[in-house]
Amino acid sequence: MNTASAPTTDETPLSARETLRALCGYVRPHRWPVALGLLCALVGAAGGLLQPLATKALVDRLASGGTIAGILVALTAVVVLGTAIEAFGAYVLERTAESVVLAARRTLVGRLFRLRIAEWERVPPGDLMSRVTSDTTLLRAVSTQAVVSAATGAVAFVAAIVMMAYLDAVLLGVTLGVVVLVGGAVALVMPRIARATERAQEAVGEISVALERTLGAFRTVKASGAEERETARVEAAARRAWRHGVKSAKWEAVAGSADELAVQLAFLAVLAVGGARVASGEIPVSALIAFLLYLFYLIEPVSKLIDAVTSYQEGAAAISRIARVERLATEPSSRPGQKTAAQGPASVRFEDVSFRYHPGLPYTHHQVSFEIPPTGMTAFVGPSGAGKSTVFALIERFYEATGGRILIDDKDVRDWPLPELRSAIGYVEQDAPVLAGTLRENLLFAAPAATDDAIRDVLSRTGLDALVARLPHGLDTPVGHRGSKLSGGERQRIAIARALLRRPRLLLLDEATSQLDAVNELALRDVVAEVAGETTVLVVAHRLSTVTGADRIVVMDAGRVRSVGTHEELLDTDRLYAQLAATQLLAPTR
Repeated sequence: MNTASAPTTDETPLSARETLRALCGYVRPHRWPVALGLLCALVGAAGGLLQPLATKALVDRLASGGTIAGILVALTAVVVLGTAIEAFGAYVLERTAESVVLAARRTLVGRLFRLRIAEWERVPPGDLMSRVTSDTTLLRAVSTQAVVSAATGAVAFVAAIVMMAYLDAVLLGVTLGVVVLVGGAVALVMPRIARATERAQEAVGEISVALERTLGAFRTVKASGAEERETARVEAAARRAWRHGVKSAKWEAVAGSADELAVQLAFLAVLAVGGARVASGEIPVSALIAFLLYLFYLIEPVSKLIDAVTSYQEGAAAISRIARVERLATEPSSRPGQKTAAQGPASVRFEDVSFRYHPGLPYTHHQVSFEIPPTGMTAFVGPSGAGKSTVFALIERFYEATGGRILIDDKDVRDWPLPELRSAIGYVEQDAPVLAGTLRENLLFAAPAATDDAIRDVLSRTGLDALVARLPHGLDTPVGHRGSKLSGGERQRIAIARALLRRPRLLLLDEATSQLDAVNELALRDVVAEVAGETTVLVVAHRLSTVTGADRIVVMDAGRVRSVGTHEELLDTDRLYAQLAATQLLAPTR
């Protein structure tokens, strides 16, 4: 027995080690540009480190009556060269950061499109979209700038400390005492920034979810007079994002001002202690000046370290949300150009198939068995909830059967490569979705290589040629968001034409004519009958008038197959079918 895997969860936050490992995974492919940016930043930092020593030499030269022109020229050259190199390094890092974001988005989008249907139904699409957009944006700073800032800040800080120790160890001890005191306070703030940022990002995801929910049913919202209520729902999520964003900004402001506070306090302490040491003759005034310059030089590396930690705390929240998408179950990736090698209509067989959508839910199918030979039309009928549409979902492997076997051409669907299996199937969903874009793009969506002759043929067969003639730009006319510029019947006919253009071996029609008028329904019924002569057609129908001429009808009820036969046979042998037919005035009431 094959057990359908339960949907995974992405709600468990990543540990600090997992987050760091995920960050390294994003940076590793770009390690050489990051290393170049780091090298340039270090060169710029080295130029800054030389300035206090040059100043000390300049003061000593003035005290001895010597010339200072050479020192000034050398110092100017160091500053200009260091600034130019640092600017180039900053460009390299920004470019690399954009590359990291691009790679993350490509990976995420590729993964989202391969999500199993069960995962897609569990996680709101709006939240998934926010992870591709706003969460990946936070990677920009943490993936490169934070890494380099941490490295250069640490190196410059250590180098400055070494130079300050060389000038005077006592003053260094005073400086480090103040820095450690302020740094301890900052360390308490950082986790608060991480929590506030993650909650803010989650609230941004809620905004996307609320907008996707509302805009996806825009006419219903307006018809229900629900604009104000839905606006309030989105505003509530926006306020939560604002509240957590402000909280994060508050703690960031505290952390951001800590470096200046540490240096200012250290300056006052060093000025007091250093002044006393100069007065006592223990150090020359030039050493005190150089030490104070190094002290102010510390502002930049300490600021870089704090910014790096702050960016990491912000980015860690985004990395955690992005990485949790990778926990979601996906289908195998498609290989470009992979097609089915077999030709001709396909056979279908269900052998004691059981299925439920989740381990905690009741079974939708109970030992369902039937066999469909190649060609001909087979209809699935029965009350709502009987499991008819689930048959198609299992054939397409949107879900895996919990038990039993499903065979296409006497081969278990689990043994078919997914691209090969689906390339043999044309599928028209119950709500017949039409994508934003032109009519031509919608027709070619499942068969991008179809010729103009094939398009004209399928337009004629589905009665869409008259629609194309009315459109201002013919096939290149935009159809609006989700086909909003088309009627429900026109959307259904486009969906059928799209499936036929694929020339499938197996055609699945799920309530494909429910929105058609009687004339168009009759015309499309003739088209389906014609197609059934060259391919295997499976139809789910509530309107029995569309399937009375089917080669066989499978009657389902409560997840089981009651009977199989033709319309006339089932009227005599199946009481449920006879009741359904009588309700729809297709048979006398018995």
